[in-house]
Amino acid sequence: MTSVNAQTTLQAPAQGRSTGFGWFAVLFLIAAQVTAIVISPPDRDMGDLQKIMYVHFPVALNTFTCFFVVLLFSVRFLWQRREQDDLLAASAAEVGTIMTGLTLALGMLWGRPAWGVWWVWDPRLTSTLVLFLIFAGYLALREFVEDPERRGVWSAAVGILGALNVPIVYMSVRWWRTLHQVQSSPSTVDPSYVIGIRLNLTAVLLLTIFLIWRRYEAALTERAAEHVLQTAALGGANA
Repeated sequence: MTSVNAQTTLQAPAQGRSTGFGWFAVLFLIAAQVTAIVISPPDRDMGDLQKIMYVHFPVALNTFTCFFVVLLFSVRFLWQRREQDDLLAASAAEVGTIMTGLTLALGMLWGRPAWGVWWVWDPRLTSTLVLFLIFAGYLALREFVEDPERRGVWSAAVGILGALNVPIVYMSVRWWRTLHQVQSSPSTVDPSYVIGIRLNLTAVLLLTIFLIWRRYEAALTERAAEHVLQTAALGGANA
């Protein structure tokens, strides 16, 4: 078995490189939310509660972005055994898991007035819950495996398995009978909502990129410190 590539020593990233981008993403999100709320009228059936869509839909869609990153860098790790790929996949998995949990919570807030219940074992809700549990297990696995190579390989296997569940989540509303509405598009949504949706999709995407980037920086810093300690320990043992 090919070992984890150690040709390139992990180095802690320069501090503060992502801070400016993070502030821009947060301010853009605030502006997008305010704009969407102000310019869109209350829904005929749900009133102002409909405006939770400007958070729920962008967050749900960007969870798929996170898990695509997990899939891409998990496959790359299995191919090249670069520890940086494993750390980036894990960073995306952390952000994606949080966003999946937020998607479920927002969906429950939407479902209570729309369906009359907080939760129903609907194909879309159930498949999303399975996705959340798979990646919660992914994160738990990483905490219990200390060897970097085994942790990376096992995590990659679980990450690929979890990412393969994403198409099931997305297509569940078409493959099975479900309470959840089918996927919307600008052509099927009232024009007064389209600008707000597009703004918030962009804003949440920027925030997602920032969160993954920041978590990856933290992971690199942690591993670089561990490498320094391991090198010092080996040097002391050989002295």
